[in-house]
Amino acid sequence: MAQFTYYTQGTCSSQIDFEVENGVVKGVQFTGGCNGNLQGICSLVRGMKVDDVVSKLQGIRCGYKGTSCPDQLAQALLQAKAKGL
Repeated sequence: MAQFTYYTQGTCSSQIDFEVENGVVKGVQFTGGCNGNLQGICSLVRGMKVDDVVSKLQGIRCGYKGTSCPDQLAQALLQAKAKGL
């Protein structure tokens, strides 16, 4: 199992820690942000394939911002995937 830390940009959360094993998200934890919503996202993506999470979350915006916590998770997973997970 590989563990990663991603420092977010443009969101209320500041960091995402996540674990991936065999292309499947095993756990996600956000630092900061909207606690209830982010707990829901973490619960929903646990057990999903990385590519499925990215396809569902990439491009989601938060209000006037060009990104969101879900979008940042997608970016984090893409970055980890580029490094070979």
